[in-house]
Formats: sequence, C-alpha cells, structure tokens
Amino acid sequence: MASDTAAITATDTEDGVRRRDWIHIAALGTAGVGGAALLIPLVSQMSASADVLAASTTEVDVSGIAAGQAIKAVFRKQPLFVRRLTQTEIDEANAVDISSLRDPQTLAERTKEGHQDLLVTMGVCTHLGCVPLGAGEGENRGPFGGYFCPCHGSAYDTAARIRQGPAPKNLVVPDYEFKSESVIRVG
Repeated sequence: MASDTAAITATDTEDGVRRRDWIHIAALGTAGVGGAALLIPLVSQMSASADVLAASTTEVDVSGIAAGQAIKAVFRKQPLFVRRLTQTEIDEANAVDISSLRDPQTLAERTKEGHQDLLVTMGVCTHLGCVPLGAGEGENRGPFGGYFCPCHGSAYDTAARIRQGPAPKNLVVPDYEFKSESVIRVG
C-alpha cells in the first residue's frame, strides 16, 4: 500500500499542477478581480466632473469687437478682458522702452502672431486681485490708456503691462488659441 501512495504522489508531481495549486490560482484570481472592482470606482470618482471640465475652457466671439473696444467675459470664475487695439494703441505699446518696464514684455509676446491687434488678459490686478477698470465703455483707463486698478492705483498701458503702482506683474495672458478668425478658445 505504501508503494501505491508513492506512485500516486509521483504521478501528481510529474504532471506539474496539483489540485492544491488550482485552489491557490482560483483564490488569487478572485482576489484580483475583487481588488479591481474596488479600485475602479475609487479612481474614477477622483476624475474631474462634467461641470468642472466645461469650465476649463471658454469660447469668445471676437468678431463684434471694434478697434478701441473691449469686452468682458468669464473664464474659470474670473473676469477675462478681450480688447481690440487701435493702430495708435499698438504704436504706443511698441514705442515703450522694454528695459524701463517692471515686468518687461513686448506687445508681440503678449499677443498671437498675425493678431497683434487682439489683446486677451485676465481681468485681475496682480497686486491684490481687484478687477481693474478700462474694459467697459467710459471707464477710467488710467494715465497710460490701458487699465486702472481703483483699489491701490496700479496703472497698466495699452498692452496691459504694469507701468505705475504696487502691482508686481503685468496682467496675466491666459493660454488661448484661435478656432477661427472670429472665435477664440481660452484654456
């Protein structure tokens, strides 16, 4: 009888997989599927929701903006200024000695190539976050003809560059692209 037991054990190991191995494989497979079933909802709930994704970009129709006018829009719950510069405003911005600026940038660096007349900036003062004047009809544009922050007196030129006051930086130019000649996508 002892030789019969030895014969059965020898044939089980020669086949390479024993019944006990199948139990281990089944248990690990079940644990893997259960772990995936637990992790997939956990990871997917951390993704951005539809309303957040919708607010990540804003499209603005710029076809109705005449030279010298600006419009206000909203991007990520903050004001966005879009201004179509006149040739005089472009010339004034290009005539400024860049080395005299606190935050040196040319107008070409702040606009898109081929669209130097369209300036897109966030409407938030870089000092303490107030909304500057100058985008609305008849608002105070300050001594440099751009934007003026009424909170602490920061004055920006026609290219929205800081020229006077406590603001440390120019008005921020967000990432944007032209979808067509009349529509820009911000964000």
